[in-house]
Amino acid sequence: MRKKFYLDRRNGMLMGVCAGISRYTGWDATWVRVGAVLLTLVGLFPWTLIAYGVAAWAAKPAPYDTLGYEYRAPRTSTHEIRSSMRDIDRRMAEVEQYVTDNNSRLAREIEELR
Repeated sequence: MRKKFYLDRRNGMLMGVCAGISRYTGWDATWVRVGAVLLTLVGLFPWTLIAYGVAAWAAKPAPYDTLGYEYRAPRTSTHEIRSSMRDIDRRMAEVEQYVTDNNSRLAREIEELR
């Protein structure tokens, strides 16, 4: 699955562009920020600021859930889902068998509760 670039405003200093680049590349955000400042000071002054502004304007903010954690879609294969569903079906069948069986102990416990 291809990664997408998002602004990371929760971890960002100014609009979250460097933090977003850090998330996208896997590099430390501090090094990305230092690199951006160095590129600006070395001589690419107007272009780095223009690129920063365009990235802040064009990119979407990173999606977060209601608790503030970054949303990531679960990565499960169809084999894992089928296996999980088989396990759930097996356990439900065991519960159903236990409840519907002529279990005198269970019947006695239910009668005692009445």
